[in-house]
Amino acid sequence: MNQVGRVLITAGLSLVALGLILTALQKVPFIGRLPGDIHIKTENVQIFIPLTTCLLLSLIITLVIRLFTK
Repeated sequence: MNQVGRVLITAGLSLVALGLILTALQKVPFIGRLPGDIHIKTENVQIFIPLTTCLLLSLIITLVIRLFTK
């Protein structure tokens, strides 16, 4: 039972951290507007595919995780 509590606390803190990060990223002007991000706009449909932004965020997250695990 003690293990379940730890998992719930860890999940909750992770969600709070993710929320804070997402809130902070909204204020960064170049996120979502990098070269390689695809934005298709027609009369009734808008499609946004942030390829470069996803690659950059994946690289940053990988580097942070590697720093903490070694």
